[in-house]
Amino acid sequence: MTMMIKLNAEDYTVKKAETVKELLDELDIQMERVAIELNLKVIKKADYHITPIQDGDSVEIVSYVGGG
Repeated sequence: MTMMIKLNAEDYTVKKAETVKELLDELDIQMERVAIELNLKVIKKADYHITPIQDGDSVEIVSYVGGG
């Protein structure tokens, strides 16, 4: 089953993911290095694996950047 979401303000077709964690896996993104906002609500890392994504959702992924 595929669904369409907005991913960082761009249309994205989700292939298999049903949760935030599975979406990160699908995108090959390490969950430790990002913050996630789902439909304008920040999601706790501990909840990534239980937070469902649905057709039409808006997901913002922000990566941490280190440096100095």
